[in-house]
Amino acid sequence: MRTNRKLQALVFTLIAVQVSLLSGCAASTKGQTEARTPGNFIDDEAIETLVVRQIRKSDEGLKNAHLSVVSYNGIVLLLGQVDNEALKRKALDSATNIRKARTIHNEIEVSGPISRVARSNDSWLTSKVKSRLIGRRDIRGGRIKVVTENSIVYLMGLVTRDHAEKAVAVAQKVFGVQKIVKVFEYID
Repeated sequence: MRTNRKLQALVFTLIAVQVSLLSGCAASTKGQTEARTPGNFIDDEAIETLVVRQIRKSDEGLKNAHLSVVSYNGIVLLLGQVDNEALKRKALDSATNIRKARTIHNEIEVSGPISRVARSNDSWLTSKVKSRLIGRRDIRGGRIKVVTENSIVYLMGLVTRDHAEKAVAVAQKVFGVQKIVKVFEYID
Protein backbone atom coordinates (compact mmCIF):
# COMPACT_ATOMS: atom_id res chain seq x y z
CA MET A 1 0.00 0.00 0.00
CA ARG A 2 2.75 2.41 0.98
CA THR A 3 4.78 1.54 -2.15
CA ASN A 4 1.71 2.25 -4.29
CA ARG A 5 1.37 5.75 -2.77
CA LYS A 6 5.07 6.42 -3.32
CA LEU A 7 4.73 5.31 -6.93
CA GLN A 8 1.68 7.55 -7.40
CA ALA A 9 3.56 10.50 -5.88
CA LEU A 10 6.53 9.86 -8.18
CA VAL A 11 4.30 9.63 -11.27
CA PHE A 12 2.47 12.84 -10.28
CA THR A 13 5.79 14.63 -9.77
CA LEU A 14 7.12 13.48 -13.15
CA ILE A 15 3.93 14.58 -14.89
CA ALA A 16 4.04 17.97 -13.15
CA VAL A 17 7.67 18.45 -14.23
CA GLN A 18 6.85 17.51 -17.83
CA VAL A 19 3.85 19.81 -17.90
CA SER A 20 5.87 22.69 -16.51
CA LEU A 21 8.65 22.13 -19.04
CA LEU A 22 6.19 21.95 -21.93
CA SER A 23 4.25 24.95 -20.65
CA GLY A 24 7.44 26.91 -20.28
CA CYS A 25 8.35 26.15 -23.88
CA ALA A 26 4.89 27.11 -25.11
CA ALA A 27 4.80 30.30 -23.09
CA SER A 28 8.20 31.41 -24.29
CA THR A 29 7.43 31.15 -28.01
CA LYS A 30 6.40 34.47 -29.52
CA GLY A 31 4.98 35.72 -26.19
CA GLN A 32 1.61 34.12 -26.83
CA THR A 33 -0.85 35.10 -24.14
CA GLU A 34 -3.09 32.06 -24.46
CA ALA A 35 -0.52 29.64 -23.03
CA ARG A 36 -1.62 27.98 -19.82
CA THR A 37 0.70 27.90 -16.87
CA PRO A 38 1.62 24.75 -14.93
CA GLY A 39 -0.66 26.09 -12.20
CA ASN A 40 -3.58 26.07 -14.67
CA PHE A 41 -2.93 22.42 -15.50
CA ILE A 42 -2.80 21.49 -11.82
CA ASP A 43 -5.92 23.55 -11.04
CA ASP A 44 -7.83 21.84 -13.85
CA GLU A 45 -6.86 18.39 -12.58
CA ALA A 46 -7.93 19.37 -9.06
CA ILE A 47 -11.23 20.80 -10.35
CA GLU A 48 -11.99 17.58 -12.24
CA THR A 49 -11.26 15.44 -9.17
CA LEU A 50 -13.30 17.65 -6.84
CA VAL A 51 -16.28 17.86 -9.20
CA VAL A 52 -16.36 14.07 -9.69
CA ARG A 53 -16.14 13.51 -5.92
CA GLN A 54 -18.86 16.11 -5.23
CA ILE A 55 -21.19 14.66 -7.87
CA ARG A 56 -20.72 11.05 -6.75
CA LYS A 57 -21.51 11.84 -3.12
CA SER A 58 -24.50 14.06 -3.91
CA ASP A 59 -26.91 11.28 -4.86
CA GLU A 60 -27.01 7.46 -4.91
CA GLY A 61 -28.22 7.57 -8.51
CA LEU A 62 -25.04 9.35 -9.58
CA LYS A 63 -22.60 6.90 -7.98
CA ASN A 64 -22.78 4.42 -10.86
CA ALA A 65 -23.79 6.75 -13.68
CA HIS A 66 -21.47 7.04 -16.66
CA LEU A 67 -20.12 10.56 -16.18
CA SER A 68 -17.03 12.46 -17.32
CA VAL A 69 -15.74 15.79 -16.09
CA VAL A 70 -13.28 17.84 -18.11
CA SER A 71 -11.82 21.18 -17.05
CA TYR A 72 -9.83 23.59 -19.19
CA ASN A 73 -8.73 26.85 -17.60
CA GLY A 74 -11.53 26.61 -15.05
CA ILE A 75 -14.22 25.94 -17.63
CA VAL A 76 -15.91 22.66 -16.70
CA LEU A 77 -17.63 20.32 -19.13
CA LEU A 78 -19.97 17.67 -17.70
CA LEU A 79 -20.61 14.69 -19.98
CA GLY A 80 -22.25 11.30 -19.77
CA GLN A 81 -25.63 9.76 -19.20
CA VAL A 82 -28.00 9.70 -16.23
CA ASP A 83 -31.42 8.14 -15.66
CA ASN A 84 -33.47 11.30 -15.24
CA GLU A 85 -33.55 15.09 -15.40
CA ALA A 86 -33.33 15.42 -11.59
CA LEU A 87 -29.96 13.61 -11.58
CA LYS A 88 -28.70 15.84 -14.39
CA ARG A 89 -29.69 18.90 -12.36
CA LYS A 90 -28.14 17.41 -9.21
CA ALA A 91 -24.83 16.88 -11.05
CA LEU A 92 -24.84 20.51 -12.19
CA ASP A 93 -25.69 21.78 -8.70
CA SER A 94 -22.85 19.72 -7.23
CA ALA A 95 -20.36 21.09 -9.75
CA THR A 96 -21.32 24.70 -9.03
CA ASN A 97 -20.07 24.28 -5.45
CA ILE A 98 -16.45 24.00 -6.62
CA ARG A 99 -14.75 27.34 -6.06
CA LYS A 100 -12.31 27.39 -9.00
CA ALA A 101 -14.87 26.22 -11.55
CA ARG A 102 -15.56 29.48 -13.42
CA THR A 103 -18.14 28.23 -15.91
CA ILE A 104 -19.95 24.90 -16.14
CA HIS A 105 -21.37 23.41 -19.33
CA ASN A 106 -23.79 20.60 -18.52
CA GLU A 107 -23.93 18.31 -21.55
CA ILE A 108 -25.10 15.26 -19.59
CA GLU A 109 -27.80 13.33 -21.46
CA VAL A 110 -30.85 11.73 -19.89
CA SER A 111 -30.53 8.21 -21.27
CA GLY A 112 -29.03 4.83 -20.56
CA PRO A 113 -25.23 4.56 -20.59
CA ILE A 114 -23.58 4.21 -23.98
CA SER A 115 -21.96 0.88 -24.83
CA ARG A 116 -18.29 0.03 -24.61
CA VAL A 117 -18.19 -0.07 -28.40
CA ALA A 118 -19.52 3.50 -28.53
CA ARG A 119 -16.92 4.58 -25.97
CA SER A 120 -14.17 2.98 -28.05
CA ASN A 121 -15.48 4.80 -31.10
CA ASP A 122 -15.42 8.06 -29.11
CA SER A 123 -11.76 7.49 -28.25
CA TRP A 124 -11.00 6.81 -31.90
CA LEU A 125 -12.82 9.98 -33.00
CA THR A 126 -10.94 12.04 -30.41
CA SER A 127 -7.63 10.66 -31.71
CA LYS A 128 -8.51 11.40 -35.32
CA VAL A 129 -9.64 14.97 -34.62
CA LYS A 130 -6.68 15.72 -32.36
CA SER A 131 -4.13 14.35 -34.85
CA ARG A 132 -5.61 16.44 -37.65
CA LEU A 133 -5.55 19.57 -35.49
CA ILE A 134 -1.94 19.03 -34.42
CA GLY A 135 -0.94 18.44 -38.04
CA ARG A 136 -2.12 21.90 -39.10
CA ARG A 137 0.27 24.85 -39.00
CA ASP A 138 -2.49 27.46 -39.13
CA ILE A 139 -4.12 26.16 -35.93
CA ARG A 140 -2.50 25.80 -32.54
CA GLY A 141 -3.86 22.28 -32.19
CA GLY A 142 -1.78 21.57 -29.10
CA ARG A 143 -3.82 24.20 -27.28
CA ILE A 144 -7.16 22.65 -28.13
CA LYS A 145 -8.57 19.89 -25.96
CA VAL A 146 -10.74 17.41 -27.80
CA VAL A 147 -13.31 15.30 -25.94
CA THR A 148 -15.84 13.01 -27.58
CA GLU A 149 -18.99 11.59 -26.02
CA ASN A 150 -21.51 9.56 -28.03
CA SER A 151 -19.96 10.76 -31.34
CA ILE A 152 -20.32 14.41 -30.32
CA VAL A 153 -16.97 16.23 -30.36
CA TYR A 154 -16.37 18.97 -27.78
CA LEU A 155 -13.58 21.45 -28.49
CA MET A 156 -12.09 23.38 -25.56
CA GLY A 157 -9.22 25.81 -25.26
CA LEU A 158 -7.92 29.36 -25.17
CA VAL A 159 -8.06 30.37 -28.83
CA THR A 160 -8.79 33.20 -31.21
CA ARG A 161 -12.12 33.12 -32.99
CA ASP A 162 -10.30 32.45 -36.26
CA HIS A 163 -8.52 29.40 -34.81
CA ALA A 164 -11.80 28.17 -33.33
CA GLU A 165 -13.55 28.28 -36.71
CA LYS A 166 -10.62 26.53 -38.39
CA ALA A 167 -10.65 23.84 -35.70
CA VAL A 168 -14.37 23.28 -36.23
CA ALA A 169 -13.83 23.00 -39.98
CA VAL A 170 -11.14 20.36 -39.41
CA ALA A 171 -13.33 18.38 -37.00
CA GLN A 172 -16.29 18.50 -39.41
CA LYS A 173 -14.25 16.58 -41.99
CA VAL A 174 -13.62 13.61 -39.68
CA PHE A 175 -15.84 10.70 -40.62
CA GLY A 176 -18.12 9.63 -37.77
CA VAL A 177 -18.44 12.99 -36.04
CA GLN A 178 -22.15 13.60 -35.48
CA LYS A 179 -21.96 17.08 -33.97
CA ILE A 180 -19.39 19.60 -32.77
CA VAL A 181 -19.81 21.71 -29.65
CA LYS A 182 -17.51 24.67 -29.05
CA VAL A 183 -16.57 25.21 -25.42
CA PHE A 184 -13.80 27.68 -26.21
CA GLU A 185 -12.61 30.66 -24.25
CA TYR A 186 -11.82 33.38 -26.79
CA ILE A 187 -8.73 35.55 -26.43
CA ASP A 188 -9.66 38.18 -29.02
